[in-house]
Amino acid sequence: MKWIPSELHTHTFHSDGSHSLLELAQSAARLGLDCIALTDHNTQSGLTGAEQVERQTGIRIVPGMEWTTFYGHMLTLGVKEFVDWRVLGPEDIHKGIQLVHEQGGIAGLAHPYRIGSPICTGCFWEYNILDWNDVDFIEVWSTLMPSVKRDSQRAFALWTDLLNRGYRITATSGRDWHGSKPEDPLPAVTYIGVEEADGAPLQVQIIEALRRGRAAVTMGPLLTLSIKTAGDEREYAMGECVQWDDEPDPMVMEFTVNVDMDVRREFYELQGDRLRLVLRSGSGVCSEIQIPAETAVYSFTIQAEAASQWVRAELFGCLGNAVTLVAFTNPVYIQTPAVQAAAVRSGGRCEF
Repeated sequence: MKWIPSELHTHTFHSDGSHSLLELAQSAARLGLDCIALTDHNTQSGLTGAEQVERQTGIRIVPGMEWTTFYGHMLTLGVKEFVDWRVLGPEDIHKGIQLVHEQGGIAGLAHPYRIGSPICTGCFWEYNILDWNDVDFIEVWSTLMPSVKRDSQRAFALWTDLLNRGYRITATSGRDWHGSKPEDPLPAVTYIGVEEADGAPLQVQIIEALRRGRAAVTMGPLLTLSIKTAGDEREYAMGECVQWDDEPDPMVMEFTVNVDMDVRREFYELQGDRLRLVLRSGSGVCSEIQIPAETAVYSFTIQAEAASQWVRAELFGCLGNAVTLVAFTNPVYIQTPAVQAAAVRSGGRCEF
């Protein structure tokens, strides 16, 4: 798996940003990113010349647009044709999401708990979501130093609640990048996992990886999670589902967490030499250890019954003079007959 450091929420002067697309890509390259999604407000005109910018900077540019409406902002990624949001009211957002999906794109909530009117008209999400299965991702961390922001904490809690209800929705971060200043606090980065042997175009792989939950979010180290079960040689990655048949003997699972402190190391500074690594599931904390602030791989052996529905890894430390959540993974899902029944009752997604 190749992990691509990405920024999925950006703007140029084609909407309300201060960068041209070239300047934005150059800034991304200076920050050690490999990919950006251009999501100007209600326009895709900023994508003109994107291929040339990619050649000049080496930055992959994913086409997108931020639907900016009175009822909420929605990020649409992987769409090349304009999808008209103006015909949609607060009760029929699903019609718009369907049009995005018909183009092979994905749709997600941008900063759903950002302060709304009259400070930021439409920034607070008010569309009625009738079926969360239609939503591909939620921007759970938004703007700079997001983990300490109240609106990001609420979005993170919303995502966790939806996981507990049986839905499988990818969590992402978004800088909502309008401009750059030397004194800017830390942004978060979404690492997207693509298979190096896959022959599909990289943009297609990126969209598919986000759709399937192969992503990790961080303001510092790259955190990845995988699971193996006793008697099964397959390794399950983030976004995949482990099947457990509730056999009489408890199934034992081995969780592997890779903490990579070497990638983009010059762009953040952790205070102190200790971090806290947590495995969390739908039942709460499965395991918790103190680790040194260095690249390492950690293994945890846990019985399946102690890891209900889903498991993600979380990394806590001192960053930007705050003790906070520094990084987290998207989950590996655990499918049991009981979880399957609960997901069917709640309308949760069970097909991965």
